Amino acid sequence: MTKNRLEAFSDGVLAIIITIMVLEIKVPHDASWTALEPLMPVLVSYILSFVFVGIYWGNHHHLLHTVKHVSPGIIWSNNGLLFALSLIPFATGWMGENHFATNTVVVYAALLLLCGITFTWLKWAIEKTNSFSPEMTRAMKKLDLKGLVSVLSYGAAIPLAYVNTAISGALFVLVAVLWLIPDRNIERALKD
Repeated sequence: MTKNRLEAFSDGVLAIIITIMVLEIKVPHDASWTALEPLMPVLVSYILSFVFVGIYWGNHHHLLHTVKHVSPGIIWSNNGLLFALSLIPFATGWMGENHFATNTVVVYAALLLLCGITFTWLKWAIEKTNSFSPEMTRAMKKLDLKGLVSVLSYGAAIPLAYVNTAISGALFVLVAVLWLIPDRNIERALKD
């Protein structure tokens, strides 16, 4: 399998995930502005998840640029990531429909934790299969730190949701900000 085929498949799955999420937003039967008020938790949940899927798409794109050879390990770890991401529409809808109730935030945090773990698994599979320059090796190590912070934050968000779901929400936003711009170190290492 070529890297381009892996990228195309992944892009298609991510596009479908975003499409499913937006289709879950039900249109009000009333044309007044107040009819939108009950939809606010659903919209906030959608926006948060759209940002996360977009972040994974951008960072996945950058990560796959480092691939010279696609192995079965890369294919299966990529499928693991896509599986985890494919569950986001469910968790998004449940959390939004139930106004960020504790159990829904716990499931969302657990799912983000699974996404973080599977992204790290993909990164490790790529590193195991492909040889890198010293610059790229350093860039990948910097991703390890961001990945660790993310996984620890998602893990902490699970029990903290029982204390206050806003704390978990703040951790979600913190991780999103950390990853919002794909790592420039990979771009620089690819140019060298």
